[in-house]
Amino acid sequence: MKILITSLALLASSMFFAQETSKKDSTQTKKIEEVVMTKKVFQKKADRMIFDVANSPIAKGTNAFDLLKETPLVSSTDNATLKILGKNNAIIYINGKKSNMDAEAVVEMLKNMPSENISKIEIITVPSSEFVVESNDGIINIILKKKQTDGLNGTLKLADTQSFYNQPSAALSLNYRKGKLGIDGNVYSSLQKQERTLFLTNGNDTYKNTSIGAITNPNKNLGGYLNLDYELTPTQNIGLSYNTRFNSNNSQTNLNNTAVDFSKNTIRKTNTFNDEDSHAGSHSLNLNYELKTDEEGSKLILNSSYLNFQRLQQNVNNTKNLDTNNIDLKFLQKTPQKVNNFGFQADYVQKLKQETTLSFGGNYNHTKTDNDTTFENLIPPTGSDADLSNHFVYMENISGIYGTLEKSFGEKLSGKLGARLELTHNQGDVLGKNDPFYHFKNDYANILPYATANYNFNKDNTLSYTFSSRIRRPSFSNLNPSRQYLTENNYLQNNPFMKASTYYIHELNYMYKSSYFLILNHTFIKDENQEIPLQKTNANGETELRYIRTNYGDKQEIEMSLGMQKTFFKGIWSANNSLNLSYNIFKGSVSKDPITNEDFPTYDINKTTFYYSLEFNNNIRLSAKKDLFLGVHYFYLSPQQIELGKLKSLQSLDFSVKKLYKDWTFMVELNDVFGKNRENFKEVQNTGFFNSVDQNRHNKNVSVKITYNFGNKKVEKIRKTESANSSIKDRT
Repeated sequence: MKILITSLALLASSMFFAQETSKKDSTQTKKIEEVVMTKKVFQKKADRMIFDVANSPIAKGTNAFDLLKETPLVSSTDNATLKILGKNNAIIYINGKKSNMDAEAVVEMLKNMPSENISKIEIITVPSSEFVVESNDGIINIILKKKQTDGLNGTLKLADTQSFYNQPSAALSLNYRKGKLGIDGNVYSSLQKQERTLFLTNGNDTYKNTSIGAITNPNKNLGGYLNLDYELTPTQNIGLSYNTRFNSNNSQTNLNNTAVDFSKNTIRKTNTFNDEDSHAGSHSLNLNYELKTDEEGSKLILNSSYLNFQRLQQNVNNTKNLDTNNIDLKFLQKTPQKVNNFGFQADYVQKLKQETTLSFGGNYNHTKTDNDTTFENLIPPTGSDADLSNHFVYMENISGIYGTLEKSFGEKLSGKLGARLELTHNQGDVLGKNDPFYHFKNDYANILPYATANYNFNKDNTLSYTFSSRIRRPSFSNLNPSRQYLTENNYLQNNPFMKASTYYIHELNYMYKSSYFLILNHTFIKDENQEIPLQKTNANGETELRYIRTNYGDKQEIEMSLGMQKTFFKGIWSANNSLNLSYNIFKGSVSKDPITNEDFPTYDINKTTFYYSLEFNNNIRLSAKKDLFLGVHYFYLSPQQIELGKLKSLQSLDFSVKKLYKDWTFMVELNDVFGKNRENFKEVQNTGFFNSVDQNRHNKNVSVKITYNFGNKKVEKIRKTESANSSIKDRT
């Protein structure tokens, strides 16, 4: 509480004190009168917020992922995903082009991208029609620095993190330019061995399950990318991008289970041990062409892409009776997945007279996934289980066209109108099963409008309003009708019958002096989906818990965000603070397993919740030479109601010290100092069933990072491009 009060005082005080930065302008021939310039580090332009980090000390010696965590509106509570305030996910773009990798590979790329390469970071909270994004996702557009001369430069990064286990990583980035040819490459490797401690309870007033143990996850990563760019003529460029990532994840789950039957006055103690062998690899290739059609900025962009993702995974699950020391149950489950995608995209931007821009284009994606799940009972040795084994093949075709018209009405008023039409055809079949239940086809069309208006009252006050509509399709792995077992009576079940969710988004954005912002937004979600914990008593009198991915009903999100990005005391103290207030309304219920058609006691999701979050990022310069810095970061998320139950509060206090020395940067970080960043939720339904999860990912850690920059620092970064299947990669 003391930390929370101190942080609130810090936010309040920073709202009343402002310190503008200045710099001198001089020539080599004579001294002239000092010119004071005010540089807008954080500002609102059109449909986005812009954070200028080109010359900021926070952008030296770290990586893109950690730099984004210090960006206004952006946060990460698990060091594995990035969130934009009030949004579902953050989609990464580089120089206006969506990254050409699957979702996990994007995170690895960011953690190995030198922060020194970044000039600006743009935050687009409500993307317009030309962006291929889903649901309530926002966009983080990373603008790389522009450099002018030929040559080679690079960055070597070494890092070591000590958490529950040691986690070393290394990365090498090279950039070469010679005349019209640019080559950009990166290779990285990491060992992210993690421990996840679990305390689980579920049941009702007559039967209770308790599971205590841990999941050990030795995650190994090896990957990289190679980008080639060639200037055919002053108005034409062609590029080729290749990205790859290999992952090995041989996790082990060890849980001690206690089942108490109060009606029979019996106790059954078991141990569940799950040994997983998983290997995944992804390859993506993109060919792109850009033609500038006039001197005003009009251009044609063509993209074609291919994606191959493959995961080989099998689990051996044992349940041992601790009273008899006998193995009561043992099974082998193989869940391989293959994803192949071909995509094409065309975009044209036409600059017209009177500050008007017309954009239009289209895209097509064809995806096929193959999931050949086999389930074999080893003890008792009854062999393959036909009900739990399935060979699921899913095909999807998405076609989209869009158009936007953007216009400025003088210096004060500007606006943009757009619409996107998406046609979706999908088909799913479980091979070898003739029941029509295991075969489905869907065809649907979505018209997705977009509108925004921006008004500048004066140089200090800006107001904008945006409306958008989007859909969210289920991920490919969630459509595969397989189960992921934690214990014999506790498992996650996927659902091929999930529908796409539709989002309607309103946002009002106010900015004052390019430092303080207020954002109000409302989101209505139709056919929202989530993992819903259904429970019932089975034929053996035991309580069975199934986390089923399914559509449950509708949801509304109402949010207000207040924040600031400001420097004080001539740049010595840099503060990036925010407060978010949220009110959510859930309406829906689930009472049936969509795969087996079994009836369950109704899980009611008709509820409301209010919660708030605080985040403070503060960087303090400790030396006059500008080579030593202290970072202090704190976030707090209050208790809130989610679909799974009542989530307890989360918080984390982090410190960092950074030292700059010539081409070297040394950094030490302390994260989650008090170990409070852990997930804990509990739900009690009117049916009498309860369910609780206490999960500790051991986010408390210390890390040491060393960065070395070498070569010609003026080498120009090559042109980044968007892949035609970028939205598909996020669903693998």
